[in-house]
Amino acid sequence: MIRIRDISLRPGEGMMQLIQSAAKTLKCTPKEILRFQIVKRSIDARKKQDVRVIYTVDVSVKGDEAQRIARAKSPKVTPSDYRPYHLPMPAGLPEHRPVVVGFGPGGMFAALTLAEAGLRPIVLERGLDAQTRHEKVEHFWKTGELDPSCNVQFGEGGAGTFSDGKLNTGTRDDRQGFVFQQLVNFGADESILYDAKPHIGTDVLLNVVQNLRKRVIELGGEVHFGTKLVAIDAVDGTVSSVRYEKDGEVFSLPCSHLILAIGHSARDTFRMLLESGVPMEPKAFSMGVRIEHKQKAVDAAQYGGFAGHPALPAADYKLNCRLPDGTSAYTFCMCPGGYVVAAASEDGGVVTNGMSYSGRDGKNANAALLVTLHPEDFPYEGVLGGAKWQREIEEKAFEVGGRNYHAPAQLVGDFLQKKPSSSLCSIEPTYKPGVTLCDLHDVLPRRITDTLEQAIPVLNRYLNGFSDPEAVLTAPETRSSSPVRILRDESCQSSLRGLFPCGEGAGYAGGITSACTDGVRCAEALIASL
Repeated sequence: MIRIRDISLRPGEGMMQLIQSAAKTLKCTPKEILRFQIVKRSIDARKKQDVRVIYTVDVSVKGDEAQRIARAKSPKVTPSDYRPYHLPMPAGLPEHRPVVVGFGPGGMFAALTLAEAGLRPIVLERGLDAQTRHEKVEHFWKTGELDPSCNVQFGEGGAGTFSDGKLNTGTRDDRQGFVFQQLVNFGADESILYDAKPHIGTDVLLNVVQNLRKRVIELGGEVHFGTKLVAIDAVDGTVSSVRYEKDGEVFSLPCSHLILAIGHSARDTFRMLLESGVPMEPKAFSMGVRIEHKQKAVDAAQYGGFAGHPALPAADYKLNCRLPDGTSAYTFCMCPGGYVVAAASEDGGVVTNGMSYSGRDGKNANAALLVTLHPEDFPYEGVLGGAKWQREIEEKAFEVGGRNYHAPAQLVGDFLQKKPSSSLCSIEPTYKPGVTLCDLHDVLPRRITDTLEQAIPVLNRYLNGFSDPEAVLTAPETRSSSPVRILRDESCQSSLRGLFPCGEGAGYAGGITSACTDGVRCAEALIASL
């Protein structure tokens, strides 16, 4: 096939114009194109008076394709570099079926890969199935009654299920195409295969994760919900069994190959691993707030006169800055037309996150506004020093919020002036069950507030209106990534052989896509070890 890059169309121009442009580039007629596939689609809004939609496509044409490429005489026309993913197969079957702990993005794709390879994995997930989980989360948002075992962090699909299903990633991995194709097979829209900033939507993800689970079971795997890992047993430095708790009873399961995809909120599991001698280390992570603007204001800032064009999606942004004192801040998990959501997983702590539905048609836009923190910044020493700091901030937010899971909030203008907010202005916070206006300097450590005060005006240079005094800051955003890393070698194994630390909780991913691909990677490593 032939790859053609940088085909530029006006918003609203469709497939006919795209095929015609491709044919013109190849100096052929549209009828000579036998196969046509969009590889990438992105928005170029650098010129606000001339916003464009940019495509990369793969085509097959009649005749000799090498001659077609030569005749085009364009650096934008090259042979396609598409490489399909090939599922590895085991040389033999282990005595005991492999176990996957955690059924978030990493665990799901580890289990799926093992199942497709005929290894019939057993999945242990402390939370509940997606439908029950959805009901419990909605109940928490409405009433403030939290279930610590099943919430935005724990349950089928992991934390990513309630975060819009953003599939952005800064890394290239051949496994990514496999991951995206499976997500489409299980119900995601085909556009994720080519959009530069793909997303699924929380409403669609709820079905996608259930369909993936059904496939694992169809292939002979098992998925057990309400099942919490409590111990890993070893003989001669190798995993021999796992113990798990279900309905108040503890059971033992023989196991020689264990993929540990626990997510970054499983603090009790981190503690158990540390006490069991599994090598771990503290790692840099980020904390901060959610910042909320009107979506129309973001559209205007990004699209100029094209704001509101029906062919353009709700605008997003991705900002970062390094400050003169050496600190840095950035936006993460930006949710166009989205909602700030309550994401606590422990009694007595407030945590925020962001999500959008597939239509991204909410009135507000929100993003995490985060400060990068390193182990030397932590006020507590030890492997779990960062996790202890997280919990301290979350508990402080719970107190300031009113001890009912309302989140502390402040207007940007008041935050920059260091004065408590007493009333809202044009932007209505979307966080449920509600917010408590205050001074966030009473909630967040100075290491974070000092950096945010410097960063907000700087980031306004890159997105006009970012420092809008009426924008709302809701706190705290503490669970952006794991504060620990469970060490593994080039075979993806811990020094406790047979243990494969995986995904975000293990410190090897930073988002849904990287967690999914790491799940595939760890499954491949397990298969290779056989």
